[in-house]
Amino acid sequence: MKIFAIGMNYALHNKELHGTLSKTESPVIFTKPDTALLKDGKPFFIPDHLGRVDHEAEMVVRICRLGKSISERFAHRYYDAVTVGIDFTARDLQSQLKAKGRPWDLSKGFDGSAAIGEWVDVQKFRDIQAIRFHLDINGKTVQEGCTCDMMYRVDEIISYISQFFTLKTGDILFTGTPAGVGPVHINDHLEGYLEDRKVLEFNCK
Repeated sequence: MKIFAIGMNYALHNKELHGTLSKTESPVIFTKPDTALLKDGKPFFIPDHLGRVDHEAEMVVRICRLGKSISERFAHRYYDAVTVGIDFTARDLQSQLKAKGRPWDLSKGFDGSAAIGEWVDVQKFRDIQAIRFHLDINGKTVQEGCTCDMMYRVDEIISYISQFFTLKTGDILFTGTPAGVGPVHINDHLEGYLEDRKVLEFNCK
């Protein structure tokens, strides 16, 4: 099982972190190890040695068949379900790594850094590029977005990734975060929603 993620896929998030609304020349892809996966409502233990850890709420897509070099027009056949996920990011460490021109892996792939919720059949939505989602922390909405605002659409991303990696059943794709990222703290209660359906719920420890 592979965990793919895309960075800088929402203009307003790019502006809050980088001061620019511009679209990257190609999708910014990174991966997380399978030990990063956090599911079934298990708590997220905030690593106390990594400094500030931010939540990045995203729509996550589940790959449902084997594929390589997939044409964009056929990409919709390769996923069957979506959910809300949290791409936890060790922000202080990420900034240090970026400043030194090093990869992001340590700040993105630590244990528990890829939280996912309950899967929902993609057929329950009119259009995968018209799904609204949001994250609440302690009952207050802190992030909200719509997949219509993605710079690179789901089918584009899957086609692009498949030029480099063979996709397999069970692989998952974090599709990028909208604006509103921020730190999590011990005892925070996180809830993620697709439209009005709660699909994700867990505590920080």
